[in-house]
Amino acid sequence: MTKSLTDEQLIKLLQDEKTKQEAFSQVVLKYQKQLYWQIRKMLISHEDTDDVLQNTLMKAWVGINNFRGDSKLSTWLYRIAVNETLTFLNNQRIKNLSSMLDMEDILLSKLEADSYFDGNEAEAKLQKAILALPDKQRLVFNMKYFEEKTYEEMEEILGTSVGALKASYHHAVKKIEHFLTED
Repeated sequence: MTKSLTDEQLIKLLQDEKTKQEAFSQVVLKYQKQLYWQIRKMLISHEDTDDVLQNTLMKAWVGINNFRGDSKLSTWLYRIAVNETLTFLNNQRIKNLSSMLDMEDILLSKLEADSYFDGNEAEAKLQKAILALPDKQRLVFNMKYFEEKTYEEMEEILGTSVGALKASYHHAVKKIEHFLTED
């Protein structure tokens, strides 16, 4: 199998038990980097991201027979990744409920300890502002600002109306602007 298969070709191959496993390997090769960075923007930690990415890919493999093709393959994978990421964050909040640290502080400490983060002070401040956003606003902001997704693409992935997504993005931008000009 070549690496340049279209999603339509991959879907066809995924539906055939003889080619399903190899086709899924191609799906992983094609999408794992994009999924990794989408998850990483939310979780900050490489280790946590790897765990959630593995869960995402396992859920996709288990559920591949239920993929109806109503949406693009990439949209379906992103939706699984978003759900797994939000589930992970909620579980972390529950686990840390007894501690005095909130999720923002935990993620911030992971960002500061991350050996891969080599950003300057301005980038660090932007990341802190983004981490201060509620999960859904942070997700919408990351998808729009960093991944340059259209509202229509986000609507498919998140199952939220374009109007609500625009409002979330607008509120996120205003909160980030306020955070950055607060000094």
